[in-house]
Amino acid sequence: MLDELIAGLRDDDDRPAVLGARRTGQTVVRATRGDLSRLTGGYAAALHARGLVPGETVGIAVRPGPRSLAVLLAAYHLGLRVAVLDPTAGPDVLLARLGVAKPRLVLADAAAQAVAGWAAPLARRAQLALPDLAALAPTVTIGRRLPGTAPGLAPAPGPRPPGHDGDGDAVIVFTSGTTSRPRAVVHTRASVAAGMRTVAELVRPVPDRAVLGGTFFVLVPSLTRGAPVALPARRPRTLARQTARLAPQATYLTPPQLRSALAASTPFTGRVYSGSAPVSAGLLAAVRAAGADEAWGVYALTEVFPAAVVEGTAKAAFDGEGDLVGELLPGLRARVDETGQLLLAGPNAADRYLGEEPMEWVATGDIGRVDGSTVVLGGRCKDMILRGAENIYPGLYEPALHVSGVELAVIVGVPAGDGDERVVAVVQPASGVSPEAVHAALREPLDRMGSARPDAVLLADVPLAGRSRKPDRAAASRLAASA
Repeated sequence: MLDELIAGLRDDDDRPAVLGARRTGQTVVRATRGDLSRLTGGYAAALHARGLVPGETVGIAVRPGPRSLAVLLAAYHLGLRVAVLDPTAGPDVLLARLGVAKPRLVLADAAAQAVAGWAAPLARRAQLALPDLAALAPTVTIGRRLPGTAPGLAPAPGPRPPGHDGDGDAVIVFTSGTTSRPRAVVHTRASVAAGMRTVAELVRPVPDRAVLGGTFFVLVPSLTRGAPVALPARRPRTLARQTARLAPQATYLTPPQLRSALAASTPFTGRVYSGSAPVSAGLLAAVRAAGADEAWGVYALTEVFPAAVVEGTAKAAFDGEGDLVGELLPGLRARVDETGQLLLAGPNAADRYLGEEPMEWVATGDIGRVDGSTVVLGGRCKDMILRGAENIYPGLYEPALHVSGVELAVIVGVPAGDGDERVVAVVQPASGVSPEAVHAALREPLDRMGSARPDAVLLADVPLAGRSRKPDRAAASRLAASA
């Protein structure tokens, strides 16, 4: 599907491709299909001119929009492997990830680079933190440059260079692990293409009517089918006006975005999809009550996108135990291992974790059961915390909390309702160390945690369990909830 989209782009096509919105909700054309064609071809030519060849890795830290989409399409066209760099992960985590990915070139917009420079104090307030990218790997600026940013990579004129023909790694997305051993999901060109086809068959976009959504897995299938894509406004009231003006045929928003949109009295139309976090039957019912023809919950993982779907009426009618996440999508297989963990396999499943052997089955980290093609979850069996629509892995950040004056520290999730969690650091002070001294010692590591920063810090003895006296995370979560 990516090849199909790239091949179908023409420089003289003035149909809208990527839309935005003003605060009034008025639609703004951020790029036509011709703009996207010229950017994709130009960036492909510029990267090719720098000597990048199929299989080499480029890191990308560019905000969602036409340029980031064009850069991703250009990298795919050339057979490059893209390492997704998340500015919200914190500098220590990102430094470790860059060390593992070893990109030959980092492509970053001015905003991402400013986070590590003159805008660092402002960025910390927005939970953004980056090391100096240029000091870690050769870096170029995508889009408008600002003082102090790396040299720009301008789209080069001339014909688009030949595309890569064949499979190979397409993308690296970092998930769990630790700063000493980051863990990353590796998708091949084949698994990405299979995921795109699955989304296209699920969403069924028709030409010339807008789809609202900002993820790569929404942009590519919609644009391939001739539908323009509107990037959702960040402010709920603007999003409400944007949706009212667009009347999109399909909408994809995360549950936190949906809840904010409903609070702003957003009028929905067509089919609405939501995932990246638990989607309750009540939330889907509220979306239908706000005008949607259909409201779907999407069960997906970084390793398998998407995996299963359920429409709101079916979810509301389910009266069994657990969380009904719906029917497996075509080509997906599921089973449960001896511990009760749900395993998935299929053409859109990741090939492997970086540095590890290919895997046939993906361990989801969720307790579940499978009845034919119907999947029901019963909770998580891994340490991951889900706040908003963001996965937070304690192992990435706990080592940084073991500063002078701290005996032991764990990060746990506390249920906050509707599948969401609050993040709490339970910190055990060393003997004789005052609470004031512990809080002062923690100030810097907490500032460096970016969007994973805990909502609260609880100074208390960390509960232990087992013969090895390891931290008991379940007990620590209960302790945090009671406090």
